[in-house]
Amino acid sequence: MNERMKRSLILSAAFLLYTIVIKTADVRAIGPEESSVGFGLLNGAVAKALGYHQLWYRISEIAGYLALAVIAVYGLVGLMQLIKRKSVLSVDRDILVLGCFYAAVGVFYVLFNKLVINYRPVILDEGLEASYPSSHTMLGLCVFLSAVMMENFGKNGGSRIYKNVLKGLAVVLVVTRTLSGVHWITDIIGGAILSAALLSFFDWGLERFAGKKDQK
Repeated sequence: MNERMKRSLILSAAFLLYTIVIKTADVRAIGPEESSVGFGLLNGAVAKALGYHQLWYRISEIAGYLALAVIAVYGLVGLMQLIKRKSVLSVDRDILVLGCFYAAVGVFYVLFNKLVINYRPVILDEGLEASYPSSHTMLGLCVFLSAVMMENFGKNGGSRIYKNVLKGLAVVLVVTRTLSGVHWITDIIGGAILSAALLSFFDWGLERFAGKKDQK
């Protein structure tokens, strides 16, 4: 087992343990409609300090749409290669690995919208909504940072400006999602840990199936 796989498994175990603790430690009914959340003292204090800010929420939503646009671009690249080369196996291996990664992100996105660990600290639309982990945090970090990794995978290491823009978007999404107040702070942290685990598996996949070389 190489170092990338070990790191991936450690991060996955950390996310599982963190989720169990969130579900069981200091659980308090401090959410809307007396919904409960773990780490109640911490989450309550941060939620009270931040409040709800629609501007930050809207900005985080826009950043989320940009992440979807990145997915669409890589999807289009893969589709064009498939049409031109007429075989899935002829599509660049890094694109295929990225496609599998996006599928995994999608599975977790749907899973945690159905498997409720806790609910949002605010009601946005029609009642309680699943809040853990922050799906926007997961989406933004996974999509923007995997795009940076794809750039690094290229022969020339990709455009420094483009990679910095992607990193900046990842930061903007996480920060604005946190400041918006639509998640408990532990939701944001959970989304970041899950993203780190998924990105580590993606890094391993590039090395294992696409011949990734270490980049500076």
